Amino acid sequence: MLDLITGRLLLKHNPELALLTDDIYNSPLGVGFNKNNPTLRAEFNTFLQEIRRDGTYAILEKRWFLDDAEEAVMPSFDFSDATKKLVVGVAVEDLPYVAYMNGQYVGFDIEIISRFAKRYDYKIDFVQMEFPSLIAALAAGKVEMIADGISISEERQKQIDFSDPYAQFRTAVIVSKNRLTGYAGEQNITKKTFFQVVSESFHNNIILEKRYQLIIDGLKVTIIISILAAIVGTLLGAVVCLMRMAKRKVTVETAKIYITLLRGTPVLVLLMIIYYVVFAAVNINPVIVAVIAFGLNFAAYVSEMFRTSIESIDKGQKEAGIAGGFTKIQTFGYIILPQALRSVLPVYKGEFISLVKMTSIVGYIAVQDLTKAGDIIRSRTFDAFFPLIMAAVLYLIIAWLLTWALGRIEISVDPKRKRIVRAGEIN
Repeated sequence: MLDLITGRLLLKHNPELALLTDDIYNSPLGVGFNKNNPTLRAEFNTFLQEIRRDGTYAILEKRWFLDDAEEAVMPSFDFSDATKKLVVGVAVEDLPYVAYMNGQYVGFDIEIISRFAKRYDYKIDFVQMEFPSLIAALAAGKVEMIADGISISEERQKQIDFSDPYAQFRTAVIVSKNRLTGYAGEQNITKKTFFQVVSESFHNNIILEKRYQLIIDGLKVTIIISILAAIVGTLLGAVVCLMRMAKRKVTVETAKIYITLLRGTPVLVLLMIIYYVVFAAVNINPVIVAVIAFGLNFAAYVSEMFRTSIESIDKGQKEAGIAGGFTKIQTFGYIILPQALRSVLPVYKGEFISLVKMTSIVGYIAVQDLTKAGDIIRSRTFDAFFPLIMAAVLYLIIAWLLTWALGRIEISVDPKRKRIVRAGEIN
């Protein structure tokens, strides 16, 4: 069940599907506004009335709703002279409302908001996020408007305000053709080979409209968040570990509470609490929020790894080091730490890889990572297979590279394994 216009685009690319009915449910669509910003909503409603009168709306309706939305040419808008900024949240779900093509946002909602911004001297900053996060982001003040074919409902109106309806969402039901009564199958269908299917999918999902740029940008974001979160989490984990092993009861209990709370809270919940609650009134880059959230979560696990590894070292070695003239710090650095690292690295390696995979949820706070890039591509190609497999392969490659790199570090801190490797290289 989906929007009728989107359904027609789906049928265009999937001849094995068919329209069962488009007479299920209709609902009005509107642009969302924060309840504390009635002026902006009034401006948009006035603009909507004006373009209906002067014929501009009819042009938009024909371009995106009546004609083939995939063949539509998005007009260009120059906002260089704008004096005000307008932050708009979009989900980039599908045409005809919001899509991402050839490095730019396109669709009915994008054009109507762009025209509104141009008329009222706004410069637009589009922010991508998951559809379920749009209303939360608007209510929290992270964006000033939201749009992406959003139906006006009583429950949503409790949280945000809507503009006057600008279109009707007609619900269509799409089914497999072989489920239709009386369907006898199609004749003269040329079956494609496996390699033809893969080649065509590669071109549509990667090459066409330069979609590889989305993958590259998303991959960069995933790597940046993963590495920075691991660094933050490791440093913070070391501090929490020291607190956990301290002699003062208050310090120990504080560390225990931190570990219990962070390990017991799902990362997605933690991520959204930090973004929509802790930093609700702060204009902060969501990538930084993601690093903080994943770093806090990672630290809770790393601290316990460090503690158990350190405590596994026989206390006699510490006493022997001090008896030999080392200070406590020297004993820890030269005797305890090298042994602890050898036992903690295998577990740390697995936790780091889990961190990389967990970053796939950052789309909920307007971060375009590798997973979100795949979602955007899938919304354009209606190919459920290739974008998911592509993302899975890239995550697998990242995990393999991390495993290899940490494995080399693991060898470098283990004298016995280092000697074995060197002997193998000599032979």
